Amino acid sequence: MNEKSTSVGQIRIDGYDYPLPDHRIAKFPLDRRDTSKLLVYRDREIGETAFDRLPDCLPDGALIVFNNTRVIRARIMFRKETGAAIEIFCLEPEYPADYAQNFQSRGRCRWQCLVGNLKRWKDGRLRRSFPIGGDVVTLEAERIRTCGQAHGISFEWDNPSYTFADILDAAGVLPIPPYLHRETVKSDLETYQTVYSKIKGSVAAPTAGLHFTPAVMDALLAKGCKMEELTLHIGAGTFKPVQTATIGEHEMHTEHLAVGRSTIASLLEYAGRTTAVGTTSVRTLESLYHIGAILAVDPDADPSRLEVKQWTPYEGILPDIPTATALANILKYLDRNGLEKIVASTKIIIAPGYRFRIVNSMITNFHQPRSTLLLLVSAFVGGDWRRIYDYALSRDFRFLSYGDASLLTGVNSSPSEKNEIRFDG
Repeated sequence: MNEKSTSVGQIRIDGYDYPLPDHRIAKFPLDRRDTSKLLVYRDREIGETAFDRLPDCLPDGALIVFNNTRVIRARIMFRKETGAAIEIFCLEPEYPADYAQNFQSRGRCRWQCLVGNLKRWKDGRLRRSFPIGGDVVTLEAERIRTCGQAHGISFEWDNPSYTFADILDAAGVLPIPPYLHRETVKSDLETYQTVYSKIKGSVAAPTAGLHFTPAVMDALLAKGCKMEELTLHIGAGTFKPVQTATIGEHEMHTEHLAVGRSTIASLLEYAGRTTAVGTTSVRTLESLYHIGAILAVDPDADPSRLEVKQWTPYEGILPDIPTATALANILKYLDRNGLEKIVASTKIIIAPGYRFRIVNSMITNFHQPRSTLLLLVSAFVGGDWRRIYDYALSRDFRFLSYGDASLLTGVNSSPSEKNEIRFDG
């Protein structure tokens, strides 16, 4: 680390703690997604309205970027002949490594997984039979290697007519956040997906998007807003609290992103008017800048080099180039390689001291104490997070994944992005 990354790494996580009573955590969503509360923060002024009034709170002609990832039924339960229950939690495809190809695998595939009750699974294969489409399929799981806390698990099933996506849909359980302290219920299959989710791969929902309804999206279009999508598959690490004294000791998890040509072109066209839906969209969009900086150094970089590491933004190794140049570099890279989207990975940590390059405002929920997501929010609002959270706690906002939302404008947003705030009450 250089001096800047060292100073960021020395940020103490106990400065990002706050009391969150269990009864303030929303265990279930509201009956109507868009009736949730919306806190609005701009120019250090705080107000509130209902989420279905979001179009009134955004400037005309804003660009809104959504994460279209879809949560998979990542938990697979097995029971050994001894009666011991073993849970396998699929984290990331290993072979084939591409999500789409892995989900279309027939007969076998391999994943990195977490294993529950591992001490009861010393060796051998786990087996489970279940019905799919009138057939009975037997799925086997074998642990082939260990990598840190994760394990390489080989899956095989005896009917290649079915893909691994079919297997998960039939035998898997949708994972919901552990802090809800309850089991998945049938309604979660719908309510824990955004209405625009498309690309399977996440083990957690981009929860800021859970508030959107077709009616809200239609109203945004009627206002003249431009909508674009990207894909960032969310890993289980999103729930991992910072357990070290300083954030420099905390290791971020790798997440895979894909952003299409049209989204990158729109970011150039709508510079200064970009609203990201969710922290995953923020991390993806900001990672694009650093990918563009990598391409400034090596325009023909191998795809394996298109990786934003945890401390990349703070190390000063990459050139400090204009945002438009970074985005143009990506478009040129796509053109040279005949690609329609940039595919890369990121471990970026956004914390106080980070300079935002692309995102001007963000829609997000209220996050856990001592989390990297709270660090991101603090960086975005210039350290004013505690006043925002005190406001939400004092006015009965609902917290975490199924809770209420906020619309935050960054403290360094350009003047063209500002707009009169309309509050209710």
